[in-house]
Amino acid sequence: MVIHVSSLIGILIIGALAGWIAGLIVRGHGFGLIGNIVVGIIGAIIGGFVLRALHILLVGGFIASLIGAIIGAVVLLIIIGLVKRA
Repeated sequence: MVIHVSSLIGILIIGALAGWIAGLIVRGHGFGLIGNIVVGIIGAIIGGFVLRALHILLVGGFIASLIGAIIGAVVLLIIIGLVKRA
């Protein structure tokens, strides 16, 4: 599998935006730029599974990818918050 530079840049941008926005939604969970990118990328994977399980199909390119990544990142941050409390 070959990932082109433009695809990699897109993944990083969506990850950073999704992680940052999820951090705003779930207050108190900011991880800095690199952390937000990681949270956003993992969130995109989680969001894909969650949306597929709910039979929800987002169509629309960048915006749809960002929305799915935000949903997954919020779920991830909530789980991280619950684990930290325990």
